[in-house]
Amino acid sequence: MSLFKARDWWASVLGEGEEFDQGCLCVGDVDNSGSGYDKIVVGSFMGMLRIFSPHPAKPDEQTEADAQLLEVQLPDPIIQVEMGKFMLCLLVLVFSGTAGNVEHGDQYQLRLVYEHNLQRTACNMTYGPFGGVTGHHFICIQSMDGMLMFFEQETYAFGRFLPGFLLPGPLSYCIRTDSFITVSSIRQVECYRYETLAVATDADTRQDSDQQSKSSGKRLTADWTLVLGEEALDICVPNTSSAMSSIFVLGERNLFCVKDNGQIRFMKKLEFNPCCFLPYGSVSEGSTNILMCNHNNMLLVYQDVTLKWVAQLSCVPVAVRVANFPELKGLVVTLSSDGHLQCSYMGTDPSFFTAPKVDAREVNYDEVDTEMKMLQKVIREASKTQGMVHRVQTNKSTVYSQLTHLLACLNTKLHVMYLVVCLTGSGCELVVRFSAFLNGHYPPADLCGDIAVSYSSATGIPRVSQCKFNLPLRLVCYPSSAIKNAKYKITVDTNKPPVNLSEVFPDFSEKSENNDSSALGFQLITGSRVIVLASKTSQRYRIQSESFEDIWLVAKELVQRFDRHFASLGVKDFRNSFTGPIPLPEFFETVDHHFELRVNAQKYQDLLSERAVQFRAIQRRLLTRFKDKTPGPLQNLDTLMEGTYRQVIALADAAEDNRERLIQAFTRLRSATHLLILLLSLWQGLSSEQTAILEATLLPLLQDTPQLGWEESVDAAVSHLLKTCLSRSPKDQAISLSTGPLTIPKDTSRLKKHITLLCDRLGKGGRLSLSSEANVPTTVMILGLSLFPSLSGVWTLGV
Repeated sequence: MSLFKARDWWASVLGEGEEFDQGCLCVGDVDNSGSGYDKIVVGSFMGMLRIFSPHPAKPDEQTEADAQLLEVQLPDPIIQVEMGKFMLCLLVLVFSGTAGNVEHGDQYQLRLVYEHNLQRTACNMTYGPFGGVTGHHFICIQSMDGMLMFFEQETYAFGRFLPGFLLPGPLSYCIRTDSFITVSSIRQVECYRYETLAVATDADTRQDSDQQSKSSGKRLTADWTLVLGEEALDICVPNTSSAMSSIFVLGERNLFCVKDNGQIRFMKKLEFNPCCFLPYGSVSEGSTNILMCNHNNMLLVYQDVTLKWVAQLSCVPVAVRVANFPELKGLVVTLSSDGHLQCSYMGTDPSFFTAPKVDAREVNYDEVDTEMKMLQKVIREASKTQGMVHRVQTNKSTVYSQLTHLLACLNTKLHVMYLVVCLTGSGCELVVRFSAFLNGHYPPADLCGDIAVSYSSATGIPRVSQCKFNLPLRLVCYPSSAIKNAKYKITVDTNKPPVNLSEVFPDFSEKSENNDSSALGFQLITGSRVIVLASKTSQRYRIQSESFEDIWLVAKELVQRFDRHFASLGVKDFRNSFTGPIPLPEFFETVDHHFELRVNAQKYQDLLSERAVQFRAIQRRLLTRFKDKTPGPLQNLDTLMEGTYRQVIALADAAEDNRERLIQAFTRLRSATHLLILLLSLWQGLSSEQTAILEATLLPLLQDTPQLGWEESVDAAVSHLLKTCLSRSPKDQAISLSTGPLTIPKDTSRLKKHITLLCDRLGKGGRLSLSSEANVPTTVMILGLSLFPSLSGVWTLGV
């Protein structure tokens, strides 16, 4: 906010319910009085034309009525008004006055000289001595469909369509170069010479213009262009120098000053949202003053890029001009969109806010100290609870999210995947219930999820409360009979005597067909059967299945339930472990299957592109034959096109089938990777921080894309660890870590080698760390982290 306010010299409110825009204001000696003083001409979208000759108020005088010289209702909306040597505007009128002989004063009238009924909807216009003529001005009107229409007095001269036109932009005329400046819809300044426009091919429609320009060779092209990169609000070319013209372009975020040859003279980045501007001559040679208004009711005065003055206005103007009046010269005339017309000058009387005096009273320090302690207690309690208690309960396939408002909270939103629930009120409790369903004919990669609650406190501070939840294992499998033999087996060791599996899995042992407490079967709904066998003589538990990746969910549940079971018994030194070997060959089988499907997807894409090119080529040949005036044989082109069409459809179906199998393969790959991470952490006793680094390395993506896949992402991440915290010597750490763009590899041999080397160095005592002591000073890039990594592509939530 500025310290100074613009001082009102004269003001008026025009009409009621009328609308105005940047072209509706014009100042000048409209009645040709020769006094050198200006009048104000204002047109509105309601078709009302008003002319004012302002002067300051005097006692007992009706200022507004006395200052208004004329008010005329025209039949059409007034888009823009200009003054020049053509007797006014689109609708050319003559304004004249007659001295009065009575106390009512002078009389003014508006006389129609000529008019043009436009065949196209007008957008804006400019004027000037086009072609270098002297003594009078021509008019150029830009239509909404991109046509420049030129009028010489009462005669329509010609019309030209701008090339590549989409939406109209601001338009201005440069006298020195006899050129028209506009900003196209591709956000670039374009300059067209009048001579080029005059000799270009005439046309009634844009299609005619394109066809004639191609046939005659007189295609309309811009003299020069300059890319702005943003929309332009207005263009102005002030006549301040005969040696070089400056073109000012007001953008949404920047002010550009361009020479008349297309070179940028300077650019000013704006820290506000501008609404209008006006460049005008400066007393300093070689510089230009600029009046600029913004949507914060501010009037700013620049000398080139230097801010000289800021004043506060009473409204947001859409047009600004500088005018000379008998009592005062250089007044700033502004017009708002709702008709507030104001003449003001920039005074120096500051506007200060003086705080009212308060009654002096003695301070009771004991009461102040007691109040301070109470407020500090409230602040501490609010910091602990953050105004929200968030609890999550799961029951089979239904998840209950319970929110309790302890303080006054506003605009509360619960985010679960793509679910948004708005809550209001304070001191209340709300339970949000939603369900989870399988989204494919294969087991999910994980059963974890996140819930985020965003809300605003009573003081308006935005806060977020997050909570994790786990879906029950019974959602994806049910009890089954145990079998002794299976293809894939892993063994988990513990340091405590074996326990009864029925106690660890009470929800599965009740309906199990096998009464043996040392064996438990889990039948995945969309997968294979997983068996857990407990040794009767040792502290080992074997997990086996016909599918390697299906072991993951049961193994994770077994480890977590063992931790909870022994913790409930008060055992603090319980530990799970894995003695090896790490099942890398089984894991690599899943990797190879996923990579094979990725390669097939690329092959299908290439074949589809080839067949599509062939299909379009056949279509073009057939179309040429059909257009030929002399019918001829098709030479089996129709049969060839039908065969190509069948091939395209067959390839598209095969590509879609491969895409579905690729999604399933990636989910199984994630399950196998989760299992590998679990076994590595149990094998080497990794901490939670090291396990998190390993997960970010081996699980960087939520899903595959044609541009970035799992193999190249994991290979880059594993290579980084091998060269930093898992390097064998400082010499390896000095190796440059710069890599090129990630692309799909030719095969998986390099990836397998790096993962094997990672496991080998972890087995030899290597530790994962991101600290500066263990790594070279580079940043680890963790690709594709998400708020809901485990549920992506597997679960669909329904309310």
